[in-house]
Amino acid sequence: MQRIQNYIGGKFCDPVHDMWIDNYAPAYGNVYAQIPDSDAEDVQAAVDAAKAAFRGWAKMASDKKYHYLAEIATRIDAKSEELARAESLDTGKPLQLATTVDIPRASSNFRFFSTALMQFASESHATGEGVINYTLRQPLGVCGCISPWNLPLYLFTWKIAPALAAGNTVVAKPSEITPMTAFLLAQICDEVGLPPGVLNVVQGYGTKAGAAIVAHPDVKAISFTGGTKTGTEISRIAAPMFKKLSLELGGKNPNLIFDDCHFSKMLEGTLRSSFLNQGQICLCGSRIYVQDRIYGKFKTAFVERTAKLKVGDPNDPLTDLGAISSEAHLQKILSYVALAKREGGRILTGGHQVTLNGDLRNGWYVAPTIIEGLGPECRTNQEEIFGPVVTITPFSTEEEVVRLANSTPYGLSSTIWTEDLSRAHRIAQRIESGIVWINCWLLRDLRTPFGGMKNSGVGREGGFEAMRFFTEAKNVCIRFGDE
Repeated sequence: MQRIQNYIGGKFCDPVHDMWIDNYAPAYGNVYAQIPDSDAEDVQAAVDAAKAAFRGWAKMASDKKYHYLAEIATRIDAKSEELARAESLDTGKPLQLATTVDIPRASSNFRFFSTALMQFASESHATGEGVINYTLRQPLGVCGCISPWNLPLYLFTWKIAPALAAGNTVVAKPSEITPMTAFLLAQICDEVGLPPGVLNVVQGYGTKAGAAIVAHPDVKAISFTGGTKTGTEISRIAAPMFKKLSLELGGKNPNLIFDDCHFSKMLEGTLRSSFLNQGQICLCGSRIYVQDRIYGKFKTAFVERTAKLKVGDPNDPLTDLGAISSEAHLQKILSYVALAKREGGRILTGGHQVTLNGDLRNGWYVAPTIIEGLGPECRTNQEEIFGPVVTITPFSTEEEVVRLANSTPYGLSSTIWTEDLSRAHRIAQRIESGIVWINCWLLRDLRTPFGGMKNSGVGREGGFEAMRFFTEAKNVCIRFGDE
């Protein structure tokens, strides 16, 4: 039984009160490790370490900070196989997915922001003869980074890397459901000699360790990815303290399919956007709207292809869907399938728990599920399920599908499939979402702003948007002329 430790002030340590949480392997349904059940005292130690390290890290030359972050990226690449296996075991996702997506993106995050810090520049404005204004962008101090369980190292590094690149020190908390790769990242930071206290990793529950980070008066900013309900609670605590907030929250993303689309490319893209990572990506397209002239053709092909997807051992390269990340989330997904039936929905395929054989018999698996016949007001079409469950609905006109796409309180991402360039631009402007993909999905450029509208969050991550969030802008006005 492995015991994961906190990483505070450059040292690995047990929780102050020696309390521990069982960590499960979703594919097997058994406990394989324990993590610290940290509380406010552990967070206080981490904040103290981060405060002590801040001045030295903030004043360190950019090329030296670049070296540390670039070396972390290199070490992630060197340990990619170990990290991918740890990620797959901790989350239940297919090993192939962790190998090709999660871990490469984690190293890319550090490599991208290591170069971004070398290019991040301030503005200057010649106001008039003898007067110039310029902007200083200075690090905030101690920043709190709280990440979710669906893409653990991918999103953990997406927050930590820009915070460090901007000159801040960090107290970070991964999800208690998927703690392992955060622990391995701390080991990598220790190996590269990152100065003690620059990055501190506190494990534990969001209601204890996470809440203590959010409420701590010396934590100047909170970057959080997770559910909208938790984001609301973070805002309630942090806003009166005037902390900077970046909240990347839930999504109920529409997928708009027009009859002039490239059908085979659309079908492949829609299978991926529906069920990748067991549907446990905030960007998955869970509401699929298909123009009526091709609705029947799409339904037949989509159901047929979905029914052939393999739910199985995450270590099998032929597996399409692995395990759900926790038993509680498995039950939530199944409860929404039951709700959809009560709301009048028809299950076209899936809709049930999958039981595998041998060592995997106690794992948490769900068949990919397609539901038809639900109106836009149904809870199944309004609330985030965050699993391999999608609804399909026909539409006739552009006006109708835009109304349907915008009919939820969320606004994270959307996907449009059409060969009509003018239509694509028109709809992209009208859809209420922070990201619009046209004839593709999950194609990311790390320079672009990432985030949502409405209940999908506040602020933007990515590129210089992230660097600006993790700094404070200060205007300096100088008169140097005679008058």
